[in-house]
Amino acid sequence: MFCPNCKRLMRPDRAAGVWRCPHCGTTRPLGRGVEVVHSSPEKRHVAIVDQKVATLPKTEETCPKCSNGEAYYVLRQTRGSDEPETRIFECTKCGHKWREYQ
Repeated sequence: MFCPNCKRLMRPDRAAGVWRCPHCGTTRPLGRGVEVVHSSPEKRHVAIVDQKVATLPKTEETCPKCSNGEAYYVLRQTRGSDEPETRIFECTKCGHKWREYQ
């Protein structure tokens, strides 16, 4: 979030529950969503996103917790470079996470 007074980047102060400008000290409440501000000389748009947006690829994998048949996945190199990568899954229904070593 940018400061409405001096236009500098504000930092979250989680202990106080506010955004705080390190330059001028202006504060704004943190809120629950993520505020995305796009500005141009002609107009200003503000969108509040208060839900989880799925950006990961999906695959047909059975969740060991709820037996849902679909999961998000990422591939990570968790061991040596000569070893195969690790697949990390997250259930699309319950959010349970698990790993599969190949």
